Amino acid sequence: MESYALLFASMLNAGTVLAIASLGLLINEKAGVVNLGAEGLLLCSAIAGFAVVVHTGSDWIGFAAGMGAGAVLAAIFGVLVIWLNTNQYATGLALALFGAGFSAFVGAGYVQAKLPERPHFSIPVLGDIPLIGPALFRQHPLVYVTIALAFGLIWFLYRTRAGLVLRSVGESPDSAHALGYPVRRIRLAAVVAGGALCGLSGAYISLVYTPLWVEGMVAGKGWIALALTTFATWRPARVLLGAYLFGGVTMLQFYLQSRGVEMPSQFLAMTPYLATVVVLALISRNPAWIRINMPASLGKPFYPGS
Repeated sequence: MESYALLFASMLNAGTVLAIASLGLLINEKAGVVNLGAEGLLLCSAIAGFAVVVHTGSDWIGFAAGMGAGAVLAAIFGVLVIWLNTNQYATGLALALFGAGFSAFVGAGYVQAKLPERPHFSIPVLGDIPLIGPALFRQHPLVYVTIALAFGLIWFLYRTRAGLVLRSVGESPDSAHALGYPVRRIRLAAVVAGGALCGLSGAYISLVYTPLWVEGMVAGKGWIALALTTFATWRPARVLLGAYLFGGVTMLQFYLQSRGVEMPSQFLAMTPYLATVVVLALISRNPAWIRINMPASLGKPFYPGS
């Protein structure tokens, strides 16, 4: 039973990476902007957070650095696609490629670097409960912050005027513009906020999930986060659930290996990505369902003068 508790704890840890990034991408897409550069954002933020902690010894400064790196890159992306009207998909792919190369270049000197001793977290009393304690109450604080963030985003999007405006910009930017809302600035703010969350996810990878730096260590998590927003049909609660589902699939490979299951390691390693493809294939069988939930102007440029 203890092994199941550890598996569940690992699932929450792995799912948090995807949940933070996916919630950031969801904010982008609710405003009508698709950012395919999530992989590059995660990589640059991972090395930014890691390098800062190596030099300062403070995880929280490292998380701030990761968020800053993600926000700056996202702002550059936003200016290109929102003001200069470059193609969102091509620009996002360029950002992904840039992030992979730039992080490898900057991180070359940090491959052998070591972080300060990692702190261990446990909620008093609750963390000592047999089975449940190790599974739920000995997580990094960001695990609980992520859950609160998902529910806070639900409240923001569906219970506040600002959330309504953000969704209207993603649904009909021309109508929002006609009502006097600064569509471009709202979209840029959404892109920067989403980039900051992707940056937090990248820093979480290098500081908590696998506390080290290796070139390409994000290993496709940015692409899975992108797929997860579609899988969740742009709903924060479903994003959270889907992230933990994919996190469970990711950690299942290590659990099976530890239990002596005789399967090729390559097959186990591809399991999360295979699950992503299967889920997207199943969703794609009902395109009308996707269209109903998808922001109507997703991926479409906005021309204020038109």
